[in-house]
Amino acid sequence: MKYDAVLIVTFGGPDKMEDVMPFLENVLRGKNVPRERMLEVAHHYELFDGKSPINEQNAELKKLLEARMQECPPKLPVYIGNRNWHPMLEDTLRQMRADGVKRALAFVVSGYSCYSGCRQYREDIQRAREAVGEGAPEFDKIRVFFNHPLFVQVNAEHVRNSLANIPASERVDTPLLFTAHSIPSAMAEKCRYEEQLQEAARLVAEAVGHENWRLVYQSRSGPLHQPWLEPDVCDVIRDLAEQGVKHLVISPLGFTSDHMEVLFDLDTEAKELCDELGIQMERAPAAGNHPLFIEMVHDLIAERLEDRPERPAIGNFPASHDVCPENCCMPR
Repeated sequence: MKYDAVLIVTFGGPDKMEDVMPFLENVLRGKNVPRERMLEVAHHYELFDGKSPINEQNAELKKLLEARMQECPPKLPVYIGNRNWHPMLEDTLRQMRADGVKRALAFVVSGYSCYSGCRQYREDIQRAREAVGEGAPEFDKIRVFFNHPLFVQVNAEHVRNSLANIPASERVDTPLLFTAHSIPSAMAEKCRYEEQLQEAARLVAEAVGHENWRLVYQSRSGPLHQPWLEPDVCDVIRDLAEQGVKHLVISPLGFTSDHMEVLFDLDTEAKELCDELGIQMERAPAAGNHPLFIEMVHDLIAERLEDRPERPAIGNFPASHDVCPENCCMPR
């Protein structure tokens, strides 16, 4: 298949305090989230002067990916389109059309299959195409990458470095918590999110050689009466403190960058709880823009352009599909 460009598709985030409420209204439009929760999240952004790090992180991803493709073809232009803030997908697609792009590969900055991390982005792209109208570029989405060997390798490196900060005599018994964004249980039943997260966590822990690990969740936003994936990271921290645990490593494996939810839910909220309970908490970075992550994205692009029959994947699951089935990752 011939492609003219690569589109990085991401969540987006505000750049200043005036952006925060309009951004959150975009995020929560059509969702049954209490306004009190929206105001609570707005306060999270206040702690960081209203600026999310995600925009700069994605701009750096674009720059590094373009540089890698100059070194090693394919030499394709790279664009960024956001779901919730500027540059919005619709605006980016208009620019791509003006630049003569006919067909592009979409790299969604999410490594797992679920409605909000996969199907919803495909719906976003389609809505943007319909808004742009005649001549809007066509898109194919790159597969999810939870078990790509380079994704596992970079997360294992970060976890290994964090464990090295724990006293050697305590290291083997130190709990390793892999965190991911919680989603409604009804949504989880319609996708492979949980099992993919469990597999990625197992692969990283195995690569590090650390047996004391578990998967936990963070960033719940729905009404309390609605079941969401558990346990919550802070509830687990309290349980560990009662068990006498004094050291802890947290890896935000469900995320690809250290964006606002990582900075607040882990570096602020979880860290304050650990300090209060007398636990040394070490937080491993997400994959971020590590050279191995850039190489993985480049590899995922190349495998589609070259239509390679072999797709890198390790563990108990094969490489994910290129074309999502009709009933893939339904919202409920």
